[in-house]
Amino acid sequence: FNEAFDGVLLAYDVNIQDKQAKILSGVHPYFGLRLKANLLLFSPKSDMLLEGKVVKLSQESIHVIILGFSSAIITAQNIRGEFKYKTKDEEELFASRSHKRHVIKVGTMIRFLVKSFDEEILHIIGSLMPAHTGSICWSATKSRGREWQEDKTFEGTTPLSYNNHIKKSKKHRITED
Repeated sequence: FNEAFDGVLLAYDVNIQDKQAKILSGVHPYFGLRLKANLLLFSPKSDMLLEGKVVKLSQESIHVIILGFSSAIITAQNIRGEFKYKTKDEEELFASRSHKRHVIKVGTMIRFLVKSFDEEILHIIGSLMPAHTGSICWSATKSRGREWQEDKTFEGTTPLSYNNHIKKSKKHRITED
């Protein structure tokens, strides 16, 4: 964590303004030149959404790694009541009571809310209380399902009624022959 940048520097792109460097005085000579830099910083703040990979899971907590270097913990009091801890085939997981396929287990990518961030050890306390948090795969599947239904509608009818219309047409053709 760099206090000058208020975050962890992930990447930068430098644009050198001056083509000539100046020697700055001091005990050891330094070179100085003007430049502009675009910085990509990791600087989580409270109420931000982050995504990370679950690396450990227990009844009391979910442990997550973000970008391969920062860790987060989501404790039981910060996991919404919709999720129930289960052990299935010796695998620990949190399963949603309202959505059968919404499961969080080791290896799952999850989206969570930042509650606090410790800059010294790059550790995050997170929360799964908001409804738009949880497994990323589940939310992507849920979104794709909605898109499919919207794409398949035909003149205001639902896909089911459209399919029924096609079946009736086939029956009608058979009786005409």
